[in-house]
Amino acid sequence: MRTDVRKPRILIPFRDAGKVKPYEDAIRAGGAEAVTVSAKTPVSLEGFAGLLLTGGTDVNPQRYGEIAQPDTQPPDDERDAVELALIDEAIGKDLPILAICRGMQVLNVHHGGTLIQHLSSTERHRKIENKAEPVHEVTIEPESLLARIAGTQHWQVNSRHHQAVDKVGAGLRVSARDSQDGTLEGLEQPDKRFVVAVQWHPEDQIALCPEQLKLFRWFTGACNASGPI
Repeated sequence: MRTDVRKPRILIPFRDAGKVKPYEDAIRAGGAEAVTVSAKTPVSLEGFAGLLLTGGTDVNPQRYGEIAQPDTQPPDDERDAVELALIDEAIGKDLPILAICRGMQVLNVHHGGTLIQHLSSTERHRKIENKAEPVHEVTIEPESLLARIAGTQHWQVNSRHHQAVDKVGAGLRVSARDSQDGTLEGLEQPDKRFVVAVQWHPEDQIALCPEQLKLFRWFTGACNASGPI
């Protein structure tokens, strides 16, 4: 007798419909169902097993007590509010979170952390000609969940960001740094089942660098273990 196994449903809030497909594809490749929703109005995680936070525009510096600098993008307060509320709900329910690029930054801000509004080494971190191509190395902390996922202490990653985490938020710990300039490239929350954040874009790398699919397989695996709330 055949028994159908229901795939976990992952919520992906987005702002630009033209950029969400790689995240959907990566979640499906990891073994889960991707459900996208526009980050314009409040949404709940009711019925979802996990939350994926994607890349995008800069978080409003007012969210971490600073004034916008000249290189900081105009704020998207609607998106900030939606994603911060979803993080709060996910943390409260102990639902798995995978946060990518801007997602890592908004996760850090949610936890009371701050951001570097413009990196002095922007050229090293903002390579957009080929989104799948690795451009620099990260060093992964050996006792971190990310190290268990990667199975190594070094990963070659792509990069297209001009901001980065500055002060790390309460309850989070650093899991990866740029091997050359020390920029924070990974965060996680050890007291939760799965809260992993990376500054690069593994959704674009999985075809060229299949090891990056491990992030999505571990994430969807954690979501499958929890089941929808």
